[in-house]
Amino acid sequence: MSSQARWIKSKAEGSLNPDQVETALNEIAAGWDGSLRDFLHDFPLGEEALIHLLAVSQICAERLQRDPELLRWLARPEISMSDRGPRRMLAELSSSSKSVSAENFRALRLWKAREMTRIALRELAEASSLEDTTAELSCLAGVCLAIVYEECDTRLRARFGAPHTEFTILGLGKLGGRELNHSSDIDLMFLYGEEGQVSPRLTNHEWHNRLAEQIVKSFSAGEPALFRLDLRLRPEGSAGPLARSLESMENYYAGFGETWERLALIKARHVCGSKELAYEFSRQHQPFIFPKNPTPELLDEIAAIKRRIEREVPADELDVKLGAGGIREIEFVIQTLQFIHGAQHTFLQEQGTLKALRAIAELELLPSSEVRALDESYRFLRRIEHRLQIEAERQTHSIPDDPEKRERLARSLGFDSAAALLAELQRSNERVREIFHHLIASGTAAPAVNLDVFSDPARATRTLNELAQGSVSFHVAPRTRQIFRRLRPLLLGELAQCADPDATLIAIVRFVEAFGLRSLLFELLATNPKLLELLVRTFDASFFATNVLIRHPHLLEEITRSATLNRSLSLAEHAASLDPFVESGDFDSIRGYRQMQLLRTIMRDVLGLCPLPNLWQEITDLAEACLLAAAAIVGAKNLTIIAMGKFGGRELTYASDLDLMFVGDDFRAAQHLITVLSIPSPEGVIASVDARLRPEGEKGPLVGSLEAFEAYYRDRAQFWEIQALTRARPVAGPNQETFRAIAHAAWSIAGRDPDLFGKIDAMVQRVRAERGSGNDALDFKTGLGGIVEAEFLVQALQMRHDVRETSVRLAIAKLANIISPEDADLLGRGYEFLRRLETVLRRWRNTSASSLPPDPVEQRKLAIRMGFKDREGWQQGCERARADIHAIYGKHFGG
Repeated sequence: MSSQARWIKSKAEGSLNPDQVETALNEIAAGWDGSLRDFLHDFPLGEEALIHLLAVSQICAERLQRDPELLRWLARPEISMSDRGPRRMLAELSSSSKSVSAENFRALRLWKAREMTRIALRELAEASSLEDTTAELSCLAGVCLAIVYEECDTRLRARFGAPHTEFTILGLGKLGGRELNHSSDIDLMFLYGEEGQVSPRLTNHEWHNRLAEQIVKSFSAGEPALFRLDLRLRPEGSAGPLARSLESMENYYAGFGETWERLALIKARHVCGSKELAYEFSRQHQPFIFPKNPTPELLDEIAAIKRRIEREVPADELDVKLGAGGIREIEFVIQTLQFIHGAQHTFLQEQGTLKALRAIAELELLPSSEVRALDESYRFLRRIEHRLQIEAERQTHSIPDDPEKRERLARSLGFDSAAALLAELQRSNERVREIFHHLIASGTAAPAVNLDVFSDPARATRTLNELAQGSVSFHVAPRTRQIFRRLRPLLLGELAQCADPDATLIAIVRFVEAFGLRSLLFELLATNPKLLELLVRTFDASFFATNVLIRHPHLLEEITRSATLNRSLSLAEHAASLDPFVESGDFDSIRGYRQMQLLRTIMRDVLGLCPLPNLWQEITDLAEACLLAAAAIVGAKNLTIIAMGKFGGRELTYASDLDLMFVGDDFRAAQHLITVLSIPSPEGVIASVDARLRPEGEKGPLVGSLEAFEAYYRDRAQFWEIQALTRARPVAGPNQETFRAIAHAAWSIAGRDPDLFGKIDAMVQRVRAERGSGNDALDFKTGLGGIVEAEFLVQALQMRHDVRETSVRLAIAKLANIISPEDADLLGRGYEFLRRLETVLRRWRNTSASSLPPDPVEQRKLAIRMGFKDREGWQQGCERARADIHAIYGKHFGG
């Protein structure tokens, strides 16, 4: 091993993410001219800062691997040792010989990706304060927006002529406050000066809306990504025109403007275009944003918004943005004080959160201890948020469930352990929540209604009233409220059938607000009870599906109007739909397709249109089609891809990893395939891959020849590795049949071992000891009579009697004459019951689950989602299924 290889190994082992750091350093070193070790010795921000970046940011590590020149650029002191404003950013961008606008702004996209890496590095090296980091990210977005705007404006003027009025783009939200994070949407409003004609056939309104459309289109397409634009804060939300005149804005806010829109406009500022027009908008709307004497009605509306925030606190307690005591509540406290006192104290009219907080402190609108608590919590939560998003520049705000990732996050932030991080988070949240609670009195509570299905009927009544009145969308007409009166009893009837009516009602409110066209949606639901049933059941069954629909409300119409909701789609049909994305090499579209089809499958599941075995087949076919599409794009045609585990058995359920092995000699294709499948995005990943079933596991080569596989299984494989081959199913590549024969030979020979059942039973005990929670009653997967016992029993019998079948369910049927039809029936029904239980648990968050919730309340919800009337009947079903499995297991294993 060379000295550089030893150095790389040493640095990786001492990092927060050894595998990722070692891979990145090896890739960079492979293309490096000279000694990478010597080069990094004099790195301006320190060698450890770069190692930290490689450890916590997959996306930055990949950029550096693809482009070693990026590392040389970062090593220039003038680049990494100081922050950069718009002039320095523009100067460097302008010095490039490439056309910035060519290929849909590809040069701009690459430059933005490079700047994001620089900003992330400076933050991790603690060379940049929170204010400097967010200002640079906001500046970066502003520069990108200005360049795209100027190019689109020039093109439109050349094609259609020039309007005789000004145009400006206003930033709101975090962009307005100059406090973007590493994966913020940028909230915008487009504004032009006056109505009029550009030409006899084209009005100013049409011209400027075309301009807005071109800007949005330029941002939404192309790789690497620019920024996600969010235009929903404009008048009338998604239903309104993209661009409005100054007069139209004034008329809207004067006639229909709501209190939440006043709060949103506190952060409005000029980003690009006409500064004069932006100033005129600000001057004109000052009385609307900061009323001189807030009326009791306005304060009641503020209290209603506060109640809505409380209602929408997600079930995920570790969401640092939306969770109780999170960033949103801090921002609401500050904006509320700005709204109430801003007219009397103009220096409160700050767009930035921390600047406004300093002004609040100077005016003593809050006790100094509370100001300090808010400042410290805001900085702490933003640090966590940034560290989460630096990993993949993905819009995430939740501390991960995975213990390894959680520990890495904690240590990256300077904590000794994840437990210490979570303890500090809890303290921070409790401080913020206390301040948030006493900020504004809740006002007179609405009279309670007898809604016994809800745990808090009074709260449910308020929620239903706000649903009808529309506190956060746009002006709600009397007719809309009239339609809701018709819808309300239908909605309550569906909610009464839910496992969790309270959470489902909140989900309905969130979806209505995201949908935008409230009147149209209410009418659709009131006149189409089946659609209402689908929506309510989906929200009750899956928090994951709820969030997908809220982010993409249009998917509801796309799925329900298609002819595929009532039938399953085959592997061939999925492949045909994916073909255009394969031809264009469009991984993002594959991710989007997968997410939409997964949502469609969940809807079929909750409506009872998809029996469990069909559900497994549907999820498997979708996963296999997406895998094969990705393999075609990366050029893996010489690899033979082997599906293992539940993927091999065509029995995948929600959130299942794809267990894969690769036969051949194209290591790069296999590595590239795993990478593209696993890259996180706003639409999730294409697949989570687990390649640990390959020979030698994680220590072995990712790809092996047929000869290597055959020799390994003959001479060195552990017994459980041969057992796993009973579910091996080649899905692509030139050597499928040969591998199938090698696998069968290996496990059929092992099946003659006199101690076959003893070895498999020992493995069951080991799995139980290593993976169980310690509470056998809750461990439906590894516990006595659990899924593992059933599967290992079936595999043992297959090996002993040479029964070739990768599906556990179908293998049980084939074993009926060996174990008796009665035992096969009991085993099959018990196994299907536990797999159904697993499926319902996984469906909720689209995450893995191997044990029951200990809380009886949550068990009751699970029982109802599985179709039982109560917890008691469900519990009896669980106990009976596990007793039957364990009794049959005992007949063959002597236990």
